[in-house]
Amino acid sequence: MRLLTTTMALVLAAGAASAEDKITIEFAYPYSHLFDVTYQKILPMFEAAHPNIEVQFRATYESYEDGTNTILREAVAGTLPDVTMQGLNRQAILVEKGIAKSLEPFIAEEPDFAREGYHQAMLDLGTFQNRVYGLPFSISLPVGYYNMDLMAKAGLDESNLPTTWAEVVATCEKLREAGVDNPVFWGWNITGNWFLQALMWSQDKPTVMGADFTLDEPQGLTALSTMHDIFRGCEMQNLEWKAALASFSAGEIAMMYWSTSALGAVERAQGDFALKTNEFPGIERAPRGLPAGGNAAMLVSTSEDPAELEAAWTWLKFITSGEGAAEVARTTGYMPPNKAANEIILKDFYTQFPNKETAVRQLPLLREWQAYPGDNGLAVTQVIYDGLEGIVTGEHDDMESLQEDLTEEVQDLLPSGS
Repeated sequence: MRLLTTTMALVLAAGAASAEDKITIEFAYPYSHLFDVTYQKILPMFEAAHPNIEVQFRATYESYEDGTNTILREAVAGTLPDVTMQGLNRQAILVEKGIAKSLEPFIAEEPDFAREGYHQAMLDLGTFQNRVYGLPFSISLPVGYYNMDLMAKAGLDESNLPTTWAEVVATCEKLREAGVDNPVFWGWNITGNWFLQALMWSQDKPTVMGADFTLDEPQGLTALSTMHDIFRGCEMQNLEWKAALASFSAGEIAMMYWSTSALGAVERAQGDFALKTNEFPGIERAPRGLPAGGNAAMLVSTSEDPAELEAAWTWLKFITSGEGAAEVARTTGYMPPNKAANEIILKDFYTQFPNKETAVRQLPLLREWQAYPGDNGLAVTQVIYDGLEGIVTGEHDDMESLQEDLTEEVQDLLPSGS
């Protein structure tokens, strides 16, 4: 009896020691409708490889802006997670405020870091003052989604899809004549004024230069006028993204312009029609550049425990490299920003799933998704959002006047000295 009791005590002691040895880290990410399925695939692989690390998931951020605001609040309250996913254009503010930790000390201890597939073009997206603060997790570009059954009503097939916005408007007219009430959804309301930047980069023009908002230049007026032409010429309804996705999935919208990131969600909700993705149209010609969307993993832990920090780095590295990164492509429409995942693990993937290859073909157009400098960056995003919505709703028809108003209001919010 004494032997049994002693044995049980040893077992319990071993179990307690094992529980104490297990390190728990906290992780938060945006867009549950896009990424829940991705992390459901990644987590079991990580747990099998690292049974001593437990990853606790926090409530998801509704958007990149919500993610940044949440981290800023948590930094003040002292309730930060260990790792956060932030929009590529929202990393800078966390670096400037000292919330994000440099990953350089961890990278320096990784002799095989380069062989994991990271390459400079992708590392640059999370590099500030020559130090890496964020490892990109997923990269997206804007693309066109087409209901080919409806497109046939306009006399179009895969060989002659629209390549310019003027062609899109002309196609809208044919679709309406064929009885399609809402022929297009164009994602003006996507996070971070992404589509405004897409129209600017299409003309090879950044939206921000230093602390100057460049909408006052000719390319800015062209961007606003192009939106006006699409919204009026196509009589586009002002839909939120989830409503637009539901309408497209139900076979009611023929052409949808949005991020390639949503492809997994679109395919899962797709009705009984043929779906085709294609390159993002341009202004008079193919785009000369497009903003890189997506998010990066950042270390924001306030822990001083080296073991916990190492565990957070282990999770961060796992999800941005190898099989972890490959699951991004398998479960969403994002591209892994990891050479090994794209060229080795996913070697035959894009041949089998051509709709996911569209964004890969556009990779040479990759440009920066720009942040608005200073402490008012999120406020600037909202000002521009409100102005663009006014075009959709019919509040704004004079694009020169809107250009002037937006430029003045935004410039007042940017750092002085510009």
